[in-house]
Amino acid sequence: MIDHITMAVRDVELSKVFYLKVFETLGYKVAFGTQNSFWAFDIGRGLFEIYQSKNNAKLTPFHVAFRASSYQMIHDFYNAAIEAGALDNGKPGPRPHYTDHYYACFVIDPDGNNIEAMHDVWNDWE
Repeated sequence: MIDHITMAVRDVELSKVFYLKVFETLGYKVAFGTQNSFWAFDIGRGLFEIYQSKNNAKLTPFHVAFRASSYQMIHDFYNAAIEAGALDNGKPGPRPHYTDHYYACFVIDPDGNNIEAMHDVWNDWE
């Protein structure tokens, strides 16, 4: 199990606001942090952390998927992300090319990262 993931962002306070809005739909909250420097979000069995990039160089985008416990949570996540300024990268819906029961949405966060909320009854470990 992964304990935490940490990523650099261009504007840590802007990213904090974005992730507060989308994580609220999944029941995640800020665990700790320091203004204008670093924020850690409690995502259940680990932490998702963001920190202020020191040189604001071009960041390397990545993909991260957050598990949701229902299809409705995925729709709520997507809507909150779009309202918070994310770009659509795949509306909520089934993704049978992944597994028979995979349901997900994809958005691009303020730093260009491909952020996913997903639910798959095949690997629902909770």
